[in-house]
Amino acid sequence: MGYYFDQSPSSESNIREIKFSLYGQEYAYYTDNGVFSKSRIDEGSYIFLKVLLPLHLTGRILDLGCGYGPIGLTIAQNSSEARVDLADINSRALALASKSGERLNLKSRVTFLQSDIYEKIEGPYDSIVVNPPIRAGKVVTYQMYKESKQYLIDGGSLYVVIRRKQGAESALKYIETVFENVSVLHKEKGYWIIKATK
Repeated sequence: MGYYFDQSPSSESNIREIKFSLYGQEYAYYTDNGVFSKSRIDEGSYIFLKVLLPLHLTGRILDLGCGYGPIGLTIAQNSSEARVDLADINSRALALASKSGERLNLKSRVTFLQSDIYEKIEGPYDSIVVNPPIRAGKVVTYQMYKESKQYLIDGGSLYVVIRRKQGAESALKYIETVFENVSVLHKEKGYWIIKATK
């Protein structure tokens, strides 16, 4: 059995669309078997976007572990001053994100990178956003938090969404060992939005 954090999912392809609305705007993205939350936007990403969009993030942004792209592409649609790199190890997820980005005429402001965590990443970034692949384990997710610091500009921030019952408290404590300026921006339905600034 394959996982959404595999490099090349083996499940049979069945491309379709998921749609959602947020702050009065409609969004539609391509999805498929073998990607995270293939049937609808996952609740964590939706709550994450509810917090991120009012921040009006600009500059260079990295969506690490982007999946089929709902976070990074939504940010790009809402900020003409953002340049978003969407990175994931999953080639199928990246192809879907790229397909959606092309349809939305975002290709001049978004880039898609197949990368095992930070393997192919070149900073620095103003912001890094992460909805971590919890099922990949702490070795992977904690590396995403720890190494983010070296890819951020001074004053740049890491944003993470994580459920309390999936380790939000321990993740917060770990992130506090990496960054000096850490806060919980929002809590909703068991999800915590954590911000850590370099």
